[in-house]
Amino acid sequence: MGETLKLPIIDLSSTDRLSTATTIRRACVDFGFFYLANHGVEEEFLKRVFEESKMLFSLPLEQKMKLARKENRGYSPFYAEKLDTSLNSRGDLKESFHIGPIEGTTTLTNLNQWPSEGELAVSNEETYGASAHSDYGMITLLATDGVRGLQICREKYRQPQVWEDVQHVNGAFIVNIGDMMERWTNCLFRSTLHRVIPAGQERYSVAFFLDPNSDCMIECLESCCSEKFPPRFPPIRSGDYLQERFRVTYSSQ
Repeated sequence: MGETLKLPIIDLSSTDRLSTATTIRRACVDFGFFYLANHGVEEEFLKRVFEESKMLFSLPLEQKMKLARKENRGYSPFYAEKLDTSLNSRGDLKESFHIGPIEGTTTLTNLNQWPSEGELAVSNEETYGASAHSDYGMITLLATDGVRGLQICREKYRQPQVWEDVQHVNGAFIVNIGDMMERWTNCLFRSTLHRVIPAGQERYSVAFFLDPNSDCMIECLESCCSEKFPPRFPPIRSGDYLQERFRVTYSSQ
């Protein structure tokens, strides 16, 4: 394991909004990661989410493959994702299940796939980690089951890379900045490289990816560029950017 890292803890119950905003900004600049405490999501609800996740991933492979990923919704088996394309491995030794909004009027709402009631057979397969990557979208909120394994590399372009462990904090979400936010802020906010290393036991996590609408133009904010610091990235539509990143990630399928 790497060095233990102490990330800022943002308390949403605080009434000092200015101090909270200042702390969030500093966390985004210095780490690209922070903890979010007193977020209002009930502990019993999160417990049920993890219980349902364990039942889903315990299904036999043939049942899970009936929900195979389409339009980035559904089940992805082991090795389907290759987050670090510089590696010569066949993919990441993990499995995942993707859903989008479950309410609304957009066509994307109807893409979700769900297992049938009663399919809860037990399997002895273990899930492992993800190779080094930064998240594609704007902001990620992560809930974990407390099993160790998550690490971040704050200086992603420096060699050799230094990896630091992100500890579990009871009741807190882990929040990190994605590539779109880094593009918007001209690299002021960090889209930090992270990975999950094997922990010798099953590890479950639930991630919520907050992304802009697909037609939103991602371009440098005026306050984040100048003649001395021009925009580092060309403008691109959110949907086009995400589709290209997904294409590369799943290109081995």
